[in-house]
Amino acid sequence: MASWFRRGRQETPPDGPAPAAGPGGTDPDDSPERLLGRQWELVRFINANAGSLPVEAVVLARGITDTIREVIDTSADRDLDVYTVVSINGIVGDYLPTTLRTYLALDESLTDRVGPSGRTPRAALREQLDALSSAGDDLLAAARDHDVDAIFTQGNFLRTKFSRSDLDL
Repeated sequence: MASWFRRGRQETPPDGPAPAAGPGGTDPDDSPERLLGRQWELVRFINANAGSLPVEAVVLARGITDTIREVIDTSADRDLDVYTVVSINGIVGDYLPTTLRTYLALDESLTDRVGPSGRTPRAALREQLDALSSAGDDLLAAARDHDVDAIFTQGNFLRTKFSRSDLDL
């Protein structure tokens, strides 16, 4: 019952002492424990706003957070690489909460009004959540399969794009 009264508050799960820098001097704020903490904070945000979001948006958003938790859980088998950590931080720290906050900021009377794009804000929210869900699924597949090519595709692109000419191939 006490959790009902805390519904609108953002609470952070208790953290232990800050972890030391990881292998190669990785940022302790990107440890699996801290990533799980950020993921949990987002789950709490979604739950606290469930009454103001469309039901399908809550289900999709929670599915995304569950998928991200599964990606983080793969760290029990091997360290998360930098690209995976960047993707997790992007989804949990920016893309998903920004998508939800933007929708929540709308006047409720506008959520089903067709806009200039021919879509309603509710439909746009669904499309954005579907895209994030697909990105999470791809990240999980790459992490689970240890598919180095899928995880390093972005790194290869950046290296090719910024370090030499495409003609040097």
